[in-house]
This record gives sequence, C-alpha cells and structure tokens, in this order.
Amino acid sequence: MLKVNPYLNFNGTTEEAFNFYKSVFGGEFTTIFRFKDMSEGDKMPPEAQNKIMHIALPIGKNITLMATDALESLGQKLTVGNNYYISLETETKNEADRIFNALSVGGKIEMPMQDQFWGAYFGSFADKFGVQWMISYTHKK
Repeated sequence: MLKVNPYLNFNGTTEEAFNFYKSVFGGEFTTIFRFKDMSEGDKMPPEAQNKIMHIALPIGKNITLMATDALESLGQKLTVGNNYYISLETETKNEADRIFNALSVGGKIEMPMQDQFWGAYFGSFADKFGVQWMISYTHKK
C-alpha cells in the first residue's frame, strides 16, 4: 500500500475547516473538486454546487488529510461517528479489488469499485464492524 489517509466528512463546512487546517499545517491543497465539477453537477441544488466534493491537504510525509461535504440533498446524513473514513491508496488495481472484496464481506457497500471522473479506480463501504473505508487506485499516466 502506498498511503493510509484520514478522510473526514463535514456538514457543509469543509472549505472553512480545511482553510483552518492549512493555516496550522501549511502547504497547499493538492486537489479541490466541487460538486458542480461532477458530471451533471449543474443539476444539483444551487446551494450545493459550490460545496466541496473532495479536497486534499498533505500534512506530512505520505499523509494527506482529505474531506468532503456530506450533503443531505445526495442522501447523506452526517452524524458524529460517520464523519470519517480510512482511505487506502493501493499500488495496483488488483490490490484495490482484493482489499475491497475482502474487507467489505458482511458490510454495506456504499460505492462499488469503478473508474471515476477524477482518474481513480475507487470504491467505498462500511465493513461488518461499522468502520468506513475508501479504497483507491490511481491509474498510471
């Protein structure tokens, strides 16, 4: 595995939180996607379009803090306890599938492994113990 990253969910305050974290840790955001950047993002409620779909801030060697705004308009409801994921970035697509398939047994799949518009092969789920995971493999260019 290349990286294990904390992934946080916020109730519409991701941008504010990450500007704060940036002031503490320094550095620059390596990724910022807004919901309007998604395919058909323009069909989302106007107040949701500019919210953060994904943001990444390196905070140390091989550690990146990541987050999203959990939007009720997308069926997400944020409560303390579901506001984090363990995000694993694998070295191969096969490793991503193996880990996803093994850890998700008996759990609840949120998003099956599939290619995403941001260039990653990605899936998410809660395991049978309720721990939330994101598995990602970035296609080599």
